[in-house]
Amino acid sequence: MASQQGKIRVALNGYGVIGKRVADAVASQHDMELVGIADIETDWRMRTALRKGFRLFASLEDRGEAMKRAGLDVSGTLDDLLNETDVVVDCTPKPIGAQNAEHYRTRGVKFIVQGGEKHEVTGHSFVAEASYESALGQRATRVVSCNTTSIVRTLTALKHAGLLKRARGTVMRRATDPWESHKGGIMNTLVPENEIPSHQGPDARTVDPELDVVTIAVKVPETIAHLHSWSVQLTRNASKEEIIDAFRQSSRIALIRISDGLTALNTVKELMADVGRPRENLYEVALWEDLVTVQGDEVFYAYMVDNQAIVIPETIDAIRALTCRERDASASIALTNAALGIGALLS
Repeated sequence: MASQQGKIRVALNGYGVIGKRVADAVASQHDMELVGIADIETDWRMRTALRKGFRLFASLEDRGEAMKRAGLDVSGTLDDLLNETDVVVDCTPKPIGAQNAEHYRTRGVKFIVQGGEKHEVTGHSFVAEASYESALGQRATRVVSCNTTSIVRTLTALKHAGLLKRARGTVMRRATDPWESHKGGIMNTLVPENEIPSHQGPDARTVDPELDVVTIAVKVPETIAHLHSWSVQLTRNASKEEIIDAFRQSSRIALIRISDGLTALNTVKELMADVGRPRENLYEVALWEDLVTVQGDEVFYAYMVDNQAIVIPETIDAIRALTCRERDASASIALTNAALGIGALLS
């Protein structure tokens, strides 16, 4: 574990869609040091990482020479990088993270995997507002997927207010990551997932087993973000103002309004660009305040999930929890939020 005096030494394995965002986020934290990134590729992404001053390592020994032949400055192997780290964040494609987990255990390095891996890989699943305390001092945790993160955040807000009984939601999933739009996806159709509940509901219960939640998922022909629509039964009759106030207690739920012109996913992404968010990152759940509708003990609402950005602050908090650098969840969340500008740009 990192000493209380020095910075937490963080390694990153996998510099893709999530990895490059994690790298930037770690580099922005005053109590963390990104000691290096590991990958196997030789393309423009690795050159960008080197231009940012990140040390580059080969995830696989047999890729090191190919990376060097491509003109990349390679500092060593993944094992060399692990020698210098307190915790490694694995952002490799599934199921590679699960395969890497045993190696991290053998090396005695704490590690974080992403939501594409199964809960059993680590035995602990993480969303900062719900499971920070149980992550303290663990050897490993899994930061759950983008959709699961949003579900746990919103339902936890209602639970903390004593309002949550059960939840039923429809997840309209983007077809693929934006940068891979040229490789595949769907057009002129909608594709329902072949099981109800879809995997997000059961996955949310790996973070909080008390959640009574069922999800239905549909893949849609766009790549900007996900859209959720929810019907939640409350523990009692409540007002719209009570529901909105419950959501407002979470710093990672941003209340947006159609009346402000934020009428669709693309307009929210444009807002992120206009306010200067790196890579147009929307770290928060963007929940439409003026769509919240309450009928007795039932509330209906909708929100947007940026599949490339929402898990980044959770990953930062998971690093602090595993290393016990900060034992208080709210304190870690505040540190992460301040470094990433969460809350300030949408208030």
